[in-house]
Amino acid sequence: MSFSSLTSALGSSSVQLGFHSNFLTEALHPSSKRKKLAFRKFTVSCSSSSSSSSDPLLVKAAKGHPVSRPPAWMMRQAGRYMAVYRKLAEKHPSFRERSETTDLIVQISLQPWEAFHPDGVIIFSDILTPLPAFGVPFDIEEVRGPVIQSPIRSEEGLKALHHIDLEKLQFVGDSLKILRKEVGEHAAVLGFVGAPWTIATYIVEGGTTRTYTTIKSMCHTAPHVLRTLLSHLTQAIADYIIYQVESGAHCIQIFDSWGGQLPPHMWEQWSEPYIREIVSLVRTKCPETPIVLYINGNGGFLERMKGTGVDVIGLDWTVDMADGRKRLGNDISVQGNVDPACLFSPLPALTDEIQ
Repeated sequence: MSFSSLTSALGSSSVQLGFHSNFLTEALHPSSKRKKLAFRKFTVSCSSSSSSSSDPLLVKAAKGHPVSRPPAWMMRQAGRYMAVYRKLAEKHPSFRERSETTDLIVQISLQPWEAFHPDGVIIFSDILTPLPAFGVPFDIEEVRGPVIQSPIRSEEGLKALHHIDLEKLQFVGDSLKILRKEVGEHAAVLGFVGAPWTIATYIVEGGTTRTYTTIKSMCHTAPHVLRTLLSHLTQAIADYIIYQVESGAHCIQIFDSWGGQLPPHMWEQWSEPYIREIVSLVRTKCPETPIVLYINGNGGFLERMKGTGVDVIGLDWTVDMADGRKRLGNDISVQGNVDPACLFSPLPALTDEIQ
């Protein structure tokens, strides 16, 4: 979780406040390369999403085009920090109900938009949402978090997997269509997915873990099983991204949240190739859709992240923006990277950190 800003290779002179992760602001810095809106008809497809002067500011920045200012937006599940969201959550205590019911998804996704009119509106969802659609049921318990009753750790477990059934994710598609109509071209609508390695950690470990011992052991004891699982996830996630774009998403963020739990040389083996394959598959059908990649604790991965072919790299607060730009060069956009703990500081101190 961090504040972010998308910086220009041309040297943007201003930095706008932006929230990152579950509740903070993101600002996007491109490389060189407000009122509620009425519903209107629109047609969207991957092939028609070519660069245009009508692109929202965030999309232009993500594509590396010069922009008048860095766009600011609320990243994943941004509504959680808002009182209006907490009130809604009391009425609908099940997270899965909130994230799998179209009306609630739209309502929550639009809460930051209605309050602040940021440059991006990201769908309220979860990286585990598509799992049941390809054969991995899960529950979310209040204390334990995600729970997968039948972890996949063997060839026998792999038999439960099947091609992703996008009809089971219609609530995501319907929500994106409504969000696209609501914000028009005044803001970018963002979809997101988990990277194969990150999703696999939940499927193999059976839920959240602090040690990742089971899946890390599989890298050495059952590499063929893990590779098969990651390959299956790669295709499913690519299909899911394309579905989100066809439903109205201007831009997609890939969260390799737990990629930073791997040593860099192991990330190159067990995560990077699968992200690169996703980017390649999506580019085939959606060549103009910007893709963002974020890894928690990514200071040791920046140059490797660039090799995936994404358009934007998210920096966390452990990476100095200038150092990140120097290491990445001027041909890719970046976003980041104020420590979210600054939100608890006095406003002048917070302002200084953002600047």
